[in-house]
Amino acid sequence: MNTRHLEYTLSPLFLGTGLLRSISKSALFFGVLLIPVFGMASTEEPSQRGIHVEILGIRNSLGAVACALFESPEGFPTEFMRFATNLMMVKVRATKATCTFEDISPGTYALAVIHDENRDGKLAVNWMGLPKEGYGFSNDVKVFGGAPSFEAASFPFSGQGLKMTITLQY
Repeated sequence: MNTRHLEYTLSPLFLGTGLLRSISKSALFFGVLLIPVFGMASTEEPSQRGIHVEILGIRNSLGAVACALFESPEGFPTEFMRFATNLMMVKVRATKATCTFEDISPGTYALAVIHDENRDGKLAVNWMGLPKEGYGFSNDVKVFGGAPSFEAASFPFSGQGLKMTITLQY
């Protein structure tokens, strides 16, 4: 996998809105971000080991979805390039995308996801700094005035199979 495609950053304008903590005060998770609708970690254990994440609410088939898995609060969700345990980018096909993380040790994790529609490596924002591309977090955490905490987006992983969904917000 070519790591240059994983170098997502956020516009300084977006950071100025208070919707994100700074990623070194300026870059953001997978250009990623913010938001609980309700924990979407399923109690159903898939037959395959690992964390299997279905991304819902993708508005079109443009670009790619980037997923960052964090095992601690450090750097979540903005400093994914330095602190994410695993990073993955998958092409959107028929408005669907799935990120599968294999060989993950048992523990507590949190996920941040973005839909990079124009594949420019950044979360596109409008003139007010609000996201124009989709973003989401494990537990479908909703953000009001700042990025979610690791605790709000965290989920336990037994080391077996775990299936979850994350619904993107636009």
